Amino acid sequence: MAKGKYVQWLQPDNLLRLQAWTRDGATDAEIATHIGISRDTLYSWKKKYPDFSDALKRGKEVVDIEVENALLKRAMGYEYNEITKEMTYAPNGEPLGLAVTKVVTKRERPDVTAQIFWLKNRRPDLWRDVKNVDVQAKIENNPFDGVKSEDIKKLIGDD
Repeated sequence: MAKGKYVQWLQPDNLLRLQAWTRDGATDAEIATHIGISRDTLYSWKKKYPDFSDALKRGKEVVDIEVENALLKRAMGYEYNEITKEMTYAPNGEPLGLAVTKVVTKRERPDVTAQIFWLKNRRPDLWRDVKNVDVQAKIENNPFDGVKSEDIKKLIGDD
């Protein structure tokens, strides 16, 4: 009996390949296409083979962490060095290569949109647009207590 295709994808090199594809942002459908299987088969393998599923999860976790870090950096603002390089030449005019001529430290200002996104997702209790307010009220001294429905209808002219 022939071994299933899944066997080769449980090998360490291929598990690392799966992890790399997910780290690079490949969707489940794209991964299934790379492997040469249907998306349903991919889901089945994820359920049956923990090593397969773990490789896909590890790759996604790395990307999620990188995106979180980039979002936080953008929200907080950051400094970076802008390096200018120019070609240098020998006295005979022969190009020697690029040389650093200037390094300028620049500051990227904090991004308000990134801050709002971060706060709404990380602190929804304080920053969510919709607030759920639970109001309970007790009505006392109802003026219609004891009045029959027919009498109320007569008062409002709804015969």
